[in-house]
Amino acid sequence: MKMNDEDYMRRALELAMRAGAEGEVPVGSVVVLDGRIVGEGWNRPVAASDPTAHAEIQAMRAAAQALKNYRLTGATLYVTLEPCDMCLGAMFHARVARAVFGATDPKKKVLKPQTAVEGGLLADESGSLLKEFFARKR
Repeated sequence: MKMNDEDYMRRALELAMRAGAEGEVPVGSVVVLDGRIVGEGWNRPVAASDPTAHAEIQAMRAAAQALKNYRLTGATLYVTLEPCDMCLGAMFHARVARAVFGATDPKKKVLKPQTAVEGGLLADESGSLLKEFFARKR
């Protein structure tokens, strides 16, 4: 039987329930490529003592390991809650083609940055290191 968006989201919901049972915020995620689930994850930041252990990150890590490739080109990621900026950035870097989410995150719109970001310190040295690295790659 061929699965569809709703089937994949139902699996993500099962994983969200697992997160909730573990005392985590109940969010689950699956990564699908060529019609099959290649990675699954659920929220684990508390259990893993890892602020990046969101369901989406966990699912992308599992998919990357299964595929032996950090690029998830052409994949669709399903998640039960609207992705945060960190997870969207990770999807971008992994080349995820499509993201489908369930509930919207009302807190996403009102969060204000709590981290001061400053740039330019040793910029020339940092930039040179990157330029040299990529010149060797080409």
